[in-house]
Amino acid sequence: MNDSKSSVLTVNIVTPDGIIYNHPAKMLIVQAMDGSLGIMADHEPLVATLKIAKVRIKRLDDPSQEDEIAVNGGFLEMNNNIASIVADSAELKDNIDLSRAELARDRARRCIEEAKLNKDADSLKRATVALQRAMNRINVKNGNNDQ
Repeated sequence: MNDSKSSVLTVNIVTPDGIIYNHPAKMLIVQAMDGSLGIMADHEPLVATLKIAKVRIKRLDDPSQEDEIAVNGGFLEMNNNIASIVADSAELKDNIDLSRAELARDRARRCIEEAKLNKDADSLKRATVALQRAMNRINVKNGNNDQ
C-alpha cells in the first residue's frame, strides 16, 4: 500500500470505437465473473473478466456524482492506480437510446423463441447474449440495480 494521501484512481473504458470514459475516481464497482469488485486507489494489481453488467464510478471531483456505464463484458486491468476496462462495447447512461434498447430486447426474445423451436443451440446462445446486453442497457438507463 502507498501511504501517499494524493493517490488517485483513474478509470478508463476503451472499446474498438475509442475511449468511452476517462476520469479520476474515488471508487470503481464492477461485476466480475467471480463476483462484485470495489476498487479504490492503491489497490493491488489485478486482472478480471467482466460480466455484461453496469459499471459504477464514484467521482472524485463530486462525491454526490456516480457515473453509470453499460459494459458488455470484457476485462478489467488494475495497475499503478489506473483501472482500465477493455470491452467490445460500452455506453454511458446518458447516451443510451432506451427505445433502441427495448427494440433490441424484443428482437432478442423473438430470436430465443425461434432458436428453441428450431433446437438451434448456436442461435440460442447468440440471442441470449443479445438479450443480456439489451437488458443491461435498459437497466442502466432506468437506474435499476438488478444486475
